[in-house]
Amino acid sequence: MGILCYRLFTIMFPNPDSLLLAATSTTGLTSYFSNSNLAGKAIIAALAFFSVCAWAVMIGKYFELRKLRRYNMAFEQSLHRLSSVIEAPSTFSAPKPVPYASLYVDAIEAYHRIEGKEGESVEQLRAARVEHVENALQRALANKTLNYESSMIFLATIVSGAPFFGLLGTVWGVMDAFGAIGMQSSATIQNLAPGVSGALLTTVAGLCVAIPSVFGYNYLLSRTKVLVTELENFASSLADMIELESR
Repeated sequence: MGILCYRLFTIMFPNPDSLLLAATSTTGLTSYFSNSNLAGKAIIAALAFFSVCAWAVMIGKYFELRKLRRYNMAFEQSLHRLSSVIEAPSTFSAPKPVPYASLYVDAIEAYHRIEGKEGESVEQLRAARVEHVENALQRALANKTLNYESSMIFLATIVSGAPFFGLLGTVWGVMDAFGAIGMQSSATIQNLAPGVSGALLTTVAGLCVAIPSVFGYNYLLSRTKVLVTELENFASSLADMIELESR
């Protein structure tokens, strides 16, 4: 039995020194990166920069959306405590950076901008003011929606572009590896493997950038849609309150 195992071992590994060399050789990301060509290293460095930017955008956007929603809820509660929405007291605070407050300020300014004309009835003046308020709210709503969606295009670009950027590095690296093998008299897997492993590292880097970014993008997009819907509901509710109070 022992002789049979020994013969099987010698058939599988005719050169024991190669087995020892494989066991003692070091592999890892550092060696893969050193085996990459110049283009691959540049692409990996660029992907690392894009990864930092993507994480900065995702973290910053998350805290920004959470802060805006908290400010919106606080302003809406203070608005409901007013006895008159149109004639708010001078002590009432409506900071423009808060989206709900910005809509409120634009709506009230639009309401008071329309003055009665000679021979115009009170009902006609009220209808003109309400229509002007609704138009102002639509414009303000569109601007605030753009603010909510800011930086999302950049994140979407990283999500869609990072895998292709990594694939470009892989194809380029494999092309260089095969080109270098073609210049040699004999081609072996030991000569080809380092260049191919370095080339494949760019695809891994691209996926490592894209995968967290796509999860973060989908989450932030869903949060943005919720906040935009809440903003639309507030604008509609504010228009109703102004219309009812102007009667």
